[in-house]
Amino acid sequence: MEQIAFAMQLKPGTEAEYLRRHDEIWPELSALLKEVGIADYSIFLAPQSLTLFGVLRRADGHGMDRLPEHPIMRRWWAFMADLMVVNPDNSPVVRPLARVFHLD
Repeated sequence: MEQIAFAMQLKPGTEAEYLRRHDEIWPELSALLKEVGIADYSIFLAPQSLTLFGVLRRADGHGMDRLPEHPIMRRWWAFMADLMVVNPDNSPVVRPLARVFHLD
């Protein structure tokens, strides 16, 4: 399993709604993420900057690269687009994070 981390950005005033929508994450989205090899996925919020930090593990041979083409993923992005900084296709603007320390 490979661990990756990335940052995304919330729009001001959307923190509670972002949390609510993730508390009610669609079962079909959870199933899709697992199906493509994603596990142990967490998103953290830095409230001062409204920066979201995602950390996940993905299996060797994962299918994460196919997610942008999947209708469930596209529907989720459209559902979340009003809360986040997004690209023209409604996917979140994602900034990869480099690991600088790890304690095993």
